[in-house]
Amino acid sequence: MLPLNGKHGVVISKIPVMQSGLGGVMTRNFPDYELTYCCSLQELTLLQLRWADVIIADISGDYRNPRGTLEQYYGLLNQYRGIHWIFLVSRPLYASAVELLMRPETTLLSDMEPIEGVIAAIRAGRERAERISQTLLTPDSQEFGEKSESFIALTHSERKVLRLLGKGWGINQIATLLKKSNKTISAQKNSAMRRLSLRSNADMYAWISSVQGMRELSLMSAYGEFEEWKRPLQQDISPSSKIAQ
Repeated sequence: MLPLNGKHGVVISKIPVMQSGLGGVMTRNFPDYELTYCCSLQELTLLQLRWADVIIADISGDYRNPRGTLEQYYGLLNQYRGIHWIFLVSRPLYASAVELLMRPETTLLSDMEPIEGVIAAIRAGRERAERISQTLLTPDSQEFGEKSESFIALTHSERKVLRLLGKGWGINQIATLLKKSNKTISAQKNSAMRRLSLRSNADMYAWISSVQGMRELSLMSAYGEFEEWKRPLQQDISPSSKIAQ
């Protein structure tokens, strides 16, 4: 049941770490907002739509039927124009998102948007927010050209453990899934933290939810898990930048 006073926000994302990251941004920077969470558009209720001041929708992982998802949001935009809609969009969906979602009350952000960009969009509100972020408009060549930093190596097993932690799994659950002992999973987690120069679990989760961490662990992809882990490994090492954002 939503409280009847104050401001209301809704976070929609299929990715647990994205949900918690966006929720943390809202809680730290906009404590006057009451938040609710959905894993998909289908979970959004009429009550949430009636009371929401802002809805942050992560549509970067909707690759199965992306246009269908965008068209569903298009229908809601026509009905609920008093909401500030903020969409996190991956580059392949950019053209369709502009076609279907661009309205005076909407903002398009990149799924790689810096936290400051998300905060600025929420703070500006639907009347004054930048309609398309500069991050989303930045060419790929510039985006990736800035990443020529020194590298360290995460093993395949370490990436797998961090990825599951980022998806909301606990050590016991990961151990059961991978048929390993809790001690082995904890050791792999701690080894990854040392490689990344992370000193605490809080630092680890901050890195996982950063743009660098989500890209390295393929948390932006809805289907990266099985495709990536089941294919034969030619090398049990993958590059990752040293800096934990």
